Amino acid sequence: QVQLVESGGGLVQAGGSLRLSCAASGRTYGMGWFRQAPGKDREFVSCISWGGGSTDYADFVQGRFTISRDNAKNMVYLQMNSLKPEDTAVYYCAVARMLNCRTSAGDYDYWGQGIQVTVSS
Repeated sequence: QVQLVESGGGLVQAGGSLRLSCAASGRTYGMGWFRQAPGKDREFVSCISWGGGSTDYADFVQGRFTISRDNAKNMVYLQMNSLKPEDTAVYYCAVARMLNCRTSAGDYDYWGQGIQVTVSS
């Protein structure tokens, strides 16, 4: 079993930055961030392989977000810059069932509770 706890969310003005953190207990593999806005489906944001050498981002990120991980601390991070009101959502971190970077939610076995990110205009 893996437990995940997200932190670092909150309210920020458009153009601002936030850094999301995800603390994992237990063995982790590839990890990812997803988000879900009100009335919308959960969508992929970013993923990172176990070794950190492979990453992927959703098209809407457009170079604004950076995913990273520290396996010694069992942590994964999402640095979000140039935030837009449309980035407002609950953000979830998740652990995949394989080592590589995965973009499909169906490839993830464990999920955090989610953390709210609100970007005001």
